[in-house]
Amino acid sequence: MRQPRVSSVIERRLLVNYRVAPAVVASVLPAGMRPLQIDGWAVAGICLIRLGRVHPAWLPGALGLRSENAAYRIAVEWDGPEGPEKGVYVARRDTGSTASVLASGRLTVVHHPASFDVRETPRDLHIAYVSRDGATQVSIDASVAERFRDSTLFADLDEASDFFERGSVGYSAGRDTSCLDGVELTVGTWRVVPVEVRNVRSTFFDDPDRFPPGSAVLDNALLMRNVPAIWNPLRPMRVSG
Repeated sequence: MRQPRVSSVIERRLLVNYRVAPAVVASVLPAGMRPLQIDGWAVAGICLIRLGRVHPAWLPGALGLRSENAAYRIAVEWDGPEGPEKGVYVARRDTGSTASVLASGRLTVVHHPASFDVRETPRDLHIAYVSRDGATQVSIDASVAERFRDSTLFADLDEASDFFERGSVGYSAGRDTSCLDGVELTVGTWRVVPVEVRNVRSTFFDDPDRFPPGSAVLDNALLMRNVPAIWNPLRPMRVSG
């Protein structure tokens, strides 16, 4: 069954971004994909996103759902028919929405059930969650910052914003293990603000077996709020090798 085109509002999207040793993160990627590098570093991170008014694009928005979600993203490239292509590999998705779990792999890409604890003001954010299978836990405390600073990957906010705006195509493992499910995000107006992270814990990036000490370092964080968005399904990508 082909997944439908989905309309939503991104009520909040927090991108917590790490610079990662390419050789290390390559082990997480499916065959045919390789880390997209900036000055010798790969780029990976956690997307903590609250969606509102989620509904098939052909239905009225008043019928939409609301959900807290998380995704582990790795910037990648692969060889397409006309040369190298760029996008994001999503290693895992978690959601607090029962509807998203029930539709997982059929009407939406695959999601794992999780419990979220969110406390948020216009300036401050606390987002934590635990997946039901115990595989992933995240806790972050952050605040909107006055300026973008201390990033090794990007010289300024515009450079960081442009990089993540271009990462609109994402692929992840689906129910068919021979293919990756794809989705492309289209937003009404792309605008992010810098965020200062006071504390972050992640069982994914803090796992020394997956990322030895020093191989995954917090680099920056960006925040987007209240943006209309369309999620367009893509043709599955066959996994090589």
